Amino acid sequence: MDSILQYEKRLYFPSRRDYWISRITLEDNYLIWKYQYYLRREESAGNKLTQYWYRRKKNALGSRLGLQIYAGTCGKGLHIWHYGSIIISGDAKIGENCTFHGQACIGNDGKSAAAPIIGSQVDIGAGAKIVGGVCLADRIRVGAGAVVTRSCATEGAVLVGVPARMLEKSS
Repeated sequence: MDSILQYEKRLYFPSRRDYWISRITLEDNYLIWKYQYYLRREESAGNKLTQYWYRRKKNALGSRLGLQIYAGTCGKGLHIWHYGSIIISGDAKIGENCTFHGQACIGNDGKSAAAPIIGSQVDIGAGAKIVGGVCLADRIRVGAGAVVTRSCATEGAVLVGVPARMLEKSS
């Protein structure tokens, strides 16, 4: 788990200097990193008491930042660019090296309990929603404000619009 934390810490702070400046000034990336630190510690806790302790710290900070991510939903390399109403269902599965921007929502569609399964290296734009039992392939980019309600198996696709559709690739 410590290797995952170190890997993710480098996503937010390329150097020690960046880390300390962000920590001293309580910049956004430090607060997001702290939330993510608690999330990963909750996932790797050795006993229930420790797990609940980190969950409590994560939830307290998350309520201030507008972040709600359940333990065990996101793979290694999670990167959140902006806080503010990022919600990921506890039933969702997110691959490795995924990026989230503010106002993103990953969850069920209200008709069933099915939650999205998202591949690796997916970039989810500001205000994007991915709902229902959809599956997204690797390296997909979901545009800002898009509402994804159908699966996309095309790697590297760009999804935009409401409801989201794949952009045609120009030759």
